[in-house]
Amino acid sequence: MKKESNKTSRRKFIKGSAMLTAGIATTPFMSFTNEPQIADTSDSIYLVGPQKGYSPQVGTLLSTMTLMRTWVIGTVKDLSIEQLDFQIDEQSNSIGAMLLHLAATERYYQLNTFDEITWGQWSDDIKNEWDVPMGLGKKGREVIKGNPISYYLDKLEKVREVTKKEFAKRDDDWIMKSEPFFGNQPTNNYAKWFHVCEHESNHRGQIKFIIKRLPS
Repeated sequence: MKKESNKTSRRKFIKGSAMLTAGIATTPFMSFTNEPQIADTSDSIYLVGPQKGYSPQVGTLLSTMTLMRTWVIGTVKDLSIEQLDFQIDEQSNSIGAMLLHLAATERYYQLNTFDEITWGQWSDDIKNEWDVPMGLGKKGREVIKGNPISYYLDKLEKVREVTKKEFAKRDDDWIMKSEPFFGNQPTNNYAKWFHVCEHESNHRGQIKFIIKRLPS
């Protein structure tokens, strides 16, 4: 086999390098970055991922919470007052009470993560408004009743609007910030807010169980 001269090899190398450089120059810059693709939530709630106006991890969490909230609302939006107040037995919570409980839970996690208030150390005004739906039990069964579905959905919406506004002010460093919390174990803000979402999923299952047992 005939060996190429050094001069010929050099010409081929320069030509190949030029073609590679030209290829890079005509390739969209975004394909060489690690920037996340921002989901367009105007098309579908099922686009879980980074959202416009939020840092990548915060937006992804919010999209998950939005999806879960949509499912909860879809499950209860047509219920009457009687159905919202129905209890399977003396120890069970009504659907209405559980909906207000979801709003209370989100409110308390706002105070803990946004305002950095130690759990349970908020003002008496806050406790007077939210402690009963947060704790449910006998007191909740006594006082949380007689409200139309619009009452509960309004509470949920107002609390969620605060969450969305506060999320927009924060970045991925904040969502990864941790402190001893669940079981006194290191817990970051992501885990706390994932629990808010998971909590809704849990109660939606209970709500669907009750709906199947509503009186005809």
